[in-house]
Amino acid sequence: MDRLDHLVLTVASIEATVGFYTRVLGMEAVTFGAVRTALTFGTSKINLHQAGKELGPKALRPAPGSADLCLIVDDDVAEVLAEVLAELAAAGVPIEQGPVERTGAAGPIVSCYLCDPDHNLIELSNYLP
Repeated sequence: MDRLDHLVLTVASIEATVGFYTRVLGMEAVTFGAVRTALTFGTSKINLHQAGKELGPKALRPAPGSADLCLIVDDDVAEVLAEVLAELAAAGVPIEQGPVERTGAAGPIVSCYLCDPDHNLIELSNYLP
């Protein structure tokens, strides 16, 4: 395997999810296929499925609030993390935990945790030097 291309989130409201991820996390909403919606960032995307109307093939038990995602924000730990915390506070998004040190796929990271509208756990991280 080389990398993750996309993942699918099953959500209660595509509109609320798009609003949160674009406004709070700076992702871009895109439409593809006939009426599919995705969120893009960097070279990755998150495809969205409306709960109860999931497209096949699909997971055995797709459900809103079942995801736990770690997103890498940037490389400059101190400055970016402070900016992210300030932006989240300004957007009224509570931090569930952090900043705390964790282990990412390529080494040590500093992470802050928050929840999206479906209570998926979103970990925003930076790699330590």
